[in-house]
Amino acid sequence: MKNTIKNLALVAIVAVFTFAFTTIDKEKKEVKTESSKVVWKGYKVTGSHEGTIAIQSGSLSFEGDKLVGGNFVIDMTTIISTDMEGEYKGKLEGHLKSDDFFGVDKHNTATLEFTEVKASGKNAYQVSGNLTIKGKTNPETFTMSIYGNKATANLKIDRTKYGVQYGSTSFFEGLKDKAIYDEFDLVADLEF
Repeated sequence: MKNTIKNLALVAIVAVFTFAFTTIDKEKKEVKTESSKVVWKGYKVTGSHEGTIAIQSGSLSFEGDKLVGGNFVIDMTTIISTDMEGEYKGKLEGHLKSDDFFGVDKHNTATLEFTEVKASGKNAYQVSGNLTIKGKTNPETFTMSIYGNKATANLKIDRTKYGVQYGSTSFFEGLKDKAIYDEFDLVADLEF
C-alpha cells in the first residue's frame, strides 16, 4: 500500500513538472503593412467622410491555426480623406491632424494591444484589447475574421473617450447641422 501511494505521488509530481515546463508554441505572424489597409469612416448630421490610415507595424499570434493575440501601431500622421479632392480635402486632413481631433504633432501613433481572444464561430473571433489614441487608453471589443493569411476586423470607436470632442453634441450645445457623431468606424483588411 505504501509503495502504491509513493508511486502515485511520484507520478503526480512528474506530471505537474511536465505540464509546468511544457509550453505551447505561439507563432507570431507579422502583418504586411504595404498590402494591409485601414479605412475610417466618420459621420456628421449632414453626411459622412471616409479615408485611410497606415499601419506602421503589427502582428497576430497563433497557437496552431487559432488566433490568440495581436498588437498594432498605427501611424496617425498618414490619415487622409478619400472622399474629397482639392482644397477641401486638404482642409479636412489638416483639421483631422490638428489638436481639435487627433493632435498628430504630439501623438503621432495610436496602438492596439489584444488582451483576450475568444472564438465566436468558424474563422471568427471576438477580440478585446486596449486601444490608445492621443495618450488615452480604453478597452475596446470588436470582431475579427481570419481566412488563410488574411484577416478583417471591424471596430466602432467612441472618439470622446480619447479626448476628441470637437463638434460633439455630448459636449457642445447648439451645433445643429455642424454636429459630428461621437462614434466612427474602422475597417481593417490585413495580410500576414
